[in-house]
Amino acid sequence: MEPISLDTRARELLERAATASSGRAADTVHGGHAQALRQTLLALMAGTGLAEHESPGEATLLVLHGHVRLSSGDASWEGSSGDLLTIPDARHALDAVEDSAVLLTVVKRP
Repeated sequence: MEPISLDTRARELLERAATASSGRAADTVHGGHAQALRQTLLALMAGTGLAEHESPGEATLLVLHGHVRLSSGDASWEGSSGDLLTIPDARHALDAVEDSAVLLTVVKRP
């Protein structure tokens, strides 16, 4: 298996997100819907995000670049480059405070 440069992939996705009407781009770098573990690289332009949604399972968010805000109910957590955020097992949303790239790791519920 070849190693994956998350830095290179994040830069490429940020370029794609900059030209996308949604201001977002994503790429699954490991796993998929048929596997328990899935890792997805997400690029979000400042001011964009993912609307509130259910948590598909145990999950973390590693901020590779930029600054994001994870919120759930009345609580919110800020993350900058190098920060690891644990995603709550509840409805939550993600917003990009700056142009950002994150690695979402999810282990689906059985």
